[in-house]
Amino acid sequence: MKIIVCVKQVPDAKDVKLDPVTNTLAREGVESIMNPYDQHALEAAVALKETCGGEVIVLSMGPPQAEEVLRLALSCGADRAVLVSDRSFAGADTWATSYTLSRAVKKIGDYDLIICGKQAIDGDTAQVGPGLAMRLGIPYATCIQKIRNADDSAIVVERMMDEGYDVLQSGYPVLFTVVKDINHPRVPSLKGKMKAKKAEITRFSAADIDADPSCIGLSGSPTQVVKVFPPEPRGERAIFSGTVDEQVELLVEKIKPYLV
Repeated sequence: MKIIVCVKQVPDAKDVKLDPVTNTLAREGVESIMNPYDQHALEAAVALKETCGGEVIVLSMGPPQAEEVLRLALSCGADRAVLVSDRSFAGADTWATSYTLSRAVKKIGDYDLIICGKQAIDGDTAQVGPGLAMRLGIPYATCIQKIRNADDSAIVVERMMDEGYDVLQSGYPVLFTVVKDINHPRVPSLKGKMKAKKAEITRFSAADIDADPSCIGLSGSPTQVVKVFPPEPRGERAIFSGTVDEQVELLVEKIKPYLV
């Protein structure tokens, strides 16, 4: 089974900054991590490989520094890593990102399964996975919480719903996005870290994947952030201090005039 896992390097939540000119996230000089949902996607892929055999390829679009998360993925059991990096990709929205990733997947070649995290914590749109499937013309299912069974012909999964879950069966190729409930990501071993440090990472530029310049980066993004601003404060605000019991009493006194 050939599995492609899409991973993204995202700014650490405590260091999020915005570029005042482009109104996009400023990534240079900001501590970055692997998107937490993508860690679960990677673990799901590696576990499948251990059960069914095959190969796991991690794919990421980003600046050269995104190589760090690819080496982390390699240290956790991925077999190969591909970085799609080009200055022309900067500022891409989910539409342009899914296009770029689809071109990279086609460059990689045949595959059976693509696994993505449900969403990225820097955008929270949950659009890239479904968008990638649409670009590739393959079926997909989101919010997968468990992989029940998989063999060379089909895979059976559970999709999280508001009340309970659906059981789905699909042939290949197919794309899934996963939630955090699906597993507990492993910690890389020392042997894995040493192997990842020496591993060669394949790099694709815009020319390598034959990307249409009008479909990538800011120029290929139909949605753009025009302005970022904090909402205007409304109404009165109060901060209570003291023990929990004292704060509860203060709160009750505060809202008592509004109770019927």
